[in-house]
Amino acid sequence: MLQGKTVVLGVSGGIAVYKAVELLRLLIKAQAEVHVVMTKNACEFVTPLTFQTLSHNPVHTELFDLYQEQEIGHISLADRADLFLIVPATANLIGKIANGLADDLLSTSLMATKAPVLICPAMNTNMYEDQRYQRNHQQLLADGFHLLEPISGDLACGWQGKGKLPDPQQIFAAACNLLVPGDLSGVRLLVTAGPTREELDPVRYLSNYSSGKMGYAIARSAAARGADVTLISGPVALSEPGGVTTLQVTSALQMQQALAERFDSSDVVIKAAAVADYRPLHKAQQKIKKSAEEFCLQLEKNPDLLAELGKRKKKQILVGFAAETENLLENAATKIKMKNLDMIVANDVTAEGAGFGSETNLVNFLFADGRQEALPLLSKAKVAETLLDRVRELLDKPKH
Repeated sequence: MLQGKTVVLGVSGGIAVYKAVELLRLLIKAQAEVHVVMTKNACEFVTPLTFQTLSHNPVHTELFDLYQEQEIGHISLADRADLFLIVPATANLIGKIANGLADDLLSTSLMATKAPVLICPAMNTNMYEDQRYQRNHQQLLADGFHLLEPISGDLACGWQGKGKLPDPQQIFAAACNLLVPGDLSGVRLLVTAGPTREELDPVRYLSNYSSGKMGYAIARSAAARGADVTLISGPVALSEPGGVTTLQVTSALQMQQALAERFDSSDVVIKAAAVADYRPLHKAQQKIKKSAEEFCLQLEKNPDLLAELGKRKKKQILVGFAAETENLLENAATKIKMKNLDMIVANDVTAEGAGFGSETNLVNFLFADGRQEALPLLSKAKVAETLLDRVRELLDKPKH
């Protein structure tokens, strides 16, 4: 979403500077071109070398620097920026911006930019609640700046309350929202991701290799495009996407319940989870001991969650996934009809670069009207973007 975009990351002097380092890593991973501007006080917390190493660009610190100012640096930075971030923003810096002061490189660059600006305040809770700060806060909103509210929690100063900088993932999601088209604004989107686990006894379970990466990429991309996203996730080792309501479940029956409670209020449901087809008929209350040479395990069938949703479907756009090892298109075409889907994403999990756990995917889109679209090998983030493009088209299609 940020590929090819130029982001100016302004860093002011607060203890939350360390989170700006993690944010920079996320921006670089998203293939943005990032230029970091640090105030003098910020350099007391983290050295410019840290930001320079991660961004692969010189860090800008001085307003009057013969090398940096050979292009009138603050004007050059302001002109190049597609997006301007200030993370963290101290009460002092916010006061300067609100009152039109520009006495260092960061504040002058900010005054000169025409790019959207996202400001992320972080400070002691008493400072945040002070009426003078709140007056400046409201002035920034009135001037058209975007502010990401601090969260409540334990602060470095020992106080507890509002003033804590949000998680870098949340800041990243908010930044993406300012650059990508909000074409899913107002759409209530439900996504499932990851595997399910079906317990055999207190220490063992049946599951599969799903990492959840595809479903999480869809949730993250949809939130960035303005959708109201709920993610129902099986057990995965992934961070919760920013701007997304995430519900953690374990078994197929738990996922069934979570889907049943939210399906009717959803506009789009994308079921990317790899749900176990069977579960043990009986769960042992104690660890099953190794004894006989052979062990027989009785299983019973789990409900077909996607087929259930297809039967209940009224106005929803319903998208399924088909992970296959043979007869990919034939099996996917059968599923789209049997389960009353609008679209299915089919992928051969044995193909190189595709399948569970990989960062890329090789998929085919099949539609209820018989259309098919084969995508080349793409990152899962790019597959998610393309999938949501097709969902947008389905939403725009006249209903008969």
